[in-house]
Amino acid sequence: MNDDQLLRYSRHILLDEIGIEGQQRILASHVLMIGAGGLGSPAALYLACAGIGSITIADADDVDLTNLQRQIAHRLASVGQPKVQSAMRAIAEINPDVRVHPLRQRVDVASLAPLVDAAGVVLDCSDNFATRHAVNAACVAAGRPLVSGAAIGFDGQVSVYDARSGPCYACIFAPDASFEETQCATMGVFAPLVGIIGTLQAAEAIKLIAGIGTSLAGRLQMLDARSMTWSEIRIARQAGCPVCGHLH
Repeated sequence: MNDDQLLRYSRHILLDEIGIEGQQRILASHVLMIGAGGLGSPAALYLACAGIGSITIADADDVDLTNLQRQIAHRLASVGQPKVQSAMRAIAEINPDVRVHPLRQRVDVASLAPLVDAAGVVLDCSDNFATRHAVNAACVAAGRPLVSGAAIGFDGQVSVYDARSGPCYACIFAPDASFEETQCATMGVFAPLVGIIGTLQAAEAIKLIAGIGTSLAGRLQMLDARSMTWSEIRIARQAGCPVCGHLH
């Protein structure tokens, strides 16, 4: 680290659990983020603040005026522009040393394989079950930890799925189950909720990269923002899981 980096990251370095060695791991890391919206915005900004070396951001959407109520990486001037480009500019204003790889595309199983393989940690900040299951399958295949978040209305959830040592996303949410997709456009979403969940995703990713603390693997945290109460359920690997069952 150079002098500027020692100063910029001094508050991390002062933490015994991180220190110089942990911050160097953060600087050398590569994170893949799926989605640059409500969850992806705060997650990307905090990852950039922390000094993540490279962030690949995949999102096919453009910034819409309705996004600005909660998607804090985007600005009024970015309306109509690709979210990945808007997020890249926001990151550059905070920390120009972070290498951002913007991918304006909707990912699928085929396109995810090389992206996940190149990353150390994957953040799922998407808003639909099809993408979440595709990301999970790619993470299981590549042996990468997945930090998954979701938020709608006043309800949020977050967990870490690492099939090498615990359950994957499909152990909890079966790929063939018929979930009713709830969209922000029809249901609405409490603005700070995505900030809370997205920030937690960034925190879990940084912990995994720096090798500190205990991750949320095996635990699903759920937030009811109406009463601001958290509940947690323990989740276990399912031997018959169609995605990770062969690893057990």
